[in-house]
Amino acid sequence: MTNRFIERPRGFCALGGAVLTASALPGVVPIMHAAMGCGGSIYWNQYGSTGYLGAGYCGGLSVPSSNIQESDIVFGGLDRLDEQVRSTLEIVEADLYVILTGCTPDIIGDDIESVVRKYSSGGQSVIGAETGGFRGDGYAGYDILLSALANSYVKPAKAKTPNKINLFGVVPGQDAFWRGNLLKLRSLLERLGLEVNSFFTERDSLTGLLGSGEACLNVLVSDFFGLRTAEAYERRHGIPYLTNPLPIGPSATEDFLRRVGEALAIPRRTLENLISDERRGYFRYVERIADAYNDLDWQRYAIIVGDANYAPALTKFVADDLGWLPRLTVVTTSLEGKDEEKIDRVLGNLSCGCKVKVVYETDPSEVAGHFWRIAPRRSDSLHQLSFAPAFVIGSHLERPLATDLGAEHLTVTCPVGNRVVLNRGYAGFEGSLSLIEDLLSVIAFQR
Repeated sequence: MTNRFIERPRGFCALGGAVLTASALPGVVPIMHAAMGCGGSIYWNQYGSTGYLGAGYCGGLSVPSSNIQESDIVFGGLDRLDEQVRSTLEIVEADLYVILTGCTPDIIGDDIESVVRKYSSGGQSVIGAETGGFRGDGYAGYDILLSALANSYVKPAKAKTPNKINLFGVVPGQDAFWRGNLLKLRSLLERLGLEVNSFFTERDSLTGLLGSGEACLNVLVSDFFGLRTAEAYERRHGIPYLTNPLPIGPSATEDFLRRVGEALAIPRRTLENLISDERRGYFRYVERIADAYNDLDWQRYAIIVGDANYAPALTKFVADDLGWLPRLTVVTTSLEGKDEEKIDRVLGNLSCGCKVKVVYETDPSEVAGHFWRIAPRRSDSLHQLSFAPAFVIGSHLERPLATDLGAEHLTVTCPVGNRVVLNRGYAGFEGSLSLIEDLLSVIAFQR
């Protein structure tokens, strides 16, 4: 963690995270109550850091915004917000409108709930959430919005539906591979006989969000993101929740499936049959590359840089499943001490027995320094560093470090500005095969 100014942040403010989350929900249109420039800043950050995720319907530069100015700040911006909501309802078709605030309205204390009540009492589907950028990063915005939906929009259920679950913890935009990850995990869980509400994919609808209070369990594929939402569902709808690290690779995915199976009392035979079938398919593909992996010496030392979801998940995968040797893992999410200890325990007990240095750093300019402190530079020759051959898995901001090391590099974590992402995902058994393809293709490309 640094107290210095960060010139190139790795993601969004709370408003940006909430806008991307709202835009990813089917049938939802965000309305920003923010100063001029917020929408543009969010979009250009989105354009260059999320695998070129487009605006979609009323997203990006088309998000309705009050664009409050100096007079609105002095005298209050509610009249301008009311005008914007009214015109948006007239012009833009949506099933749900979400008012999201920027820093300035939150600081001056604009009562957006009064505007929400005005239109919702008139039969319009409008809710609001205070998402000023100072409230946190994009992950916080995701949580603030979804918890507001849980409290204000999701219908209370008269009874729970057995084997119906809600899937949280994958944050649209902050995870460039969010759609592919959700689809892969959803398909896997459905093979257990579960009805899965994943909210953000083309297989989801706003009806699923509205009826998500019927679920018997909320599953978070994160130990950190979505907790506020899960707690809101537990208080408001009586739904317990399970947290689990993002499952990348066969080892992590097996653990994930067993934990979900245990929580839902799924018959052990059903669970183990699925795991056995998935493992068999996974290794039938992996064995095809085993000869090249061994004969061409594709094992690597690794540096992993990513958020609190990806950094531990990628480290465990490359160490326990791919057979690489991670030396440094940089977690880029700002965490509390107890949360850092949780990651330390996970990465301190890798099955392979590897010892990896874990640091917590939000400033991109400091990542290289952390590496050189554990592997002091003695010359320009990488081979004299006892750290060759090497691979850097991180964001596009780590490309200069990879170049300095003479190492290969793959962008996986935000910001993702040098890859185009459509439906690719790295979660589960199938997703980890895609990750192996991408990692080893980078190496093979050098031949």
